[in-house]
Amino acid sequence: MRLFPKEIDFFEIFDRTSLNITKAASLLVELMENFDSLEARAKEIHEVEQDSDMLTHDIMKKLNKTFITPIDREDLYSLASRMDDVIDLIWAVADRIAVFKIRESTPEAVVMSKDLLTTAEVMHKAIKKLKEKNYAHVQEYCIEINRLENRIDRGFRDALGRLFDEVKDPVLIIKWKEVYEHLEDASDRCEDVANVLEAIVLKYA
Repeated sequence: MRLFPKEIDFFEIFDRTSLNITKAASLLVELMENFDSLEARAKEIHEVEQDSDMLTHDIMKKLNKTFITPIDREDLYSLASRMDDVIDLIWAVADRIAVFKIRESTPEAVVMSKDLLTTAEVMHKAIKKLKEKNYAHVQEYCIEINRLENRIDRGFRDALGRLFDEVKDPVLIIKWKEVYEHLEDASDRCEDVANVLEAIVLKYA
C-alpha cells in the first residue's frame, strides 16, 4: 500500500495538449491553402480538439485528486483552461468555414493561419521549457508570442479593411468577418497562455 500517491506529471499532459494545438493549427493552414474537402478537414481538426478536451478533463480530474502539485493549483487550472480555449477557437474557424460553405480562401486568412501556427509552435517550446524550469527561455518565448499576437492583430485589421473595401456580397462579408474574428481570438488566447506562463515564471524564478 502506498503511503503517498504517485506524483502526477501535469507537464506531460500540457505537452500533449500543446502538441494537439500545434497539430490543429497545422491542419488549419492546410485547409486555408487548399480549400478542398472542407467537411473532412474540419472533422479532422475536430477530432484533435476532442482529444484535447479529454486531456483538459484529465488535468481537472487529477487536480481534484492530488494534494501536491508542481506549481500552484490555480496556475495549473488557468493554463489548462486557456490552452483549451485556443484549440476550441481553431476548431471554430474550421467549423464556420465548413458550415458557411465558403468557396475559396483569402490571402489574409492564409497568412493569419500561418502566424497562428507559428504562435502554437512557440507556445509548445515554452511549455517544454517550463517543465525543465528553464524560466529565462519561457520568458523569451512569451515575448515572441506577444509579438506574434500583435502581428495577427494587424493582419486582422488589414483583412477587415480589404473585406469591406473589395467584397460586394454582404453575406460573404458577414461570413469572413466571423472567421477572421475567430482567428484573432485564437491568437488572443495564445497571449493569455503566455500571460499565465509569465506569472508562473515571476512566482518561481
